[in-house]
Amino acid sequence: MKIKIVSIPVRDQHKALAFYTDVLGFIKKNDIPLGGENRWLTVVSRYDQDGPELLLEPAPLHFPPSKVFQDELMKAGMPYTQFYVDSVQDEFDRLTKLGVEFSMPPTDAGTVIIAVFNDTCGNNIQLVEEKSYNRARSGASEL
Repeated sequence: MKIKIVSIPVRDQHKALAFYTDVLGFIKKNDIPLGGENRWLTVVSRYDQDGPELLLEPAPLHFPPSKVFQDELMKAGMPYTQFYVDSVQDEFDRLTKLGVEFSMPPTDAGTVIIAVFNDTCGNNIQLVEEKSYNRARSGASEL
C-alpha cells in the first residue's frame, strides 16, 4: 500500500491552481475536465514529481458537509494539512513577500518549527520544519 493522492477542498479550482503553482511552487500534474467547471486537478512537489499528488477538490461547492467542515476548521484556526520545508523562516519570508497571510508566524514547537497561512481557497496550511537533528534522520525535503 502507498499514498498516491491526497485531496484538499478548495472553493475555486482556478484560483487554487494559481496559488498552489505560482505562489507555493508546486507543479500541475493532471488537469482533466469532468464536466461543467469541475476538473480532476492535481499538483505535485517540484522536488518529488513522481511522489504523492495533491488533488484540488471542489467538494465544498457540491457537498455541504465538506463546506461546513472546512468553515469550522478555518474558524478554529486549525490547519487542514501540513507541508514540510527545510526552513520555515525562509518560506515565511518568501511567501510574505508574495502577499500570503499568516495567522501564525514561525513558532518553535519543541522538535519542530511551525507557521500557519491561509491558502486563499478556504484552508489554513501549516508549514513544518523538523529541527536539524530530526531532519537528518527523516530526509525531509522542500515543497
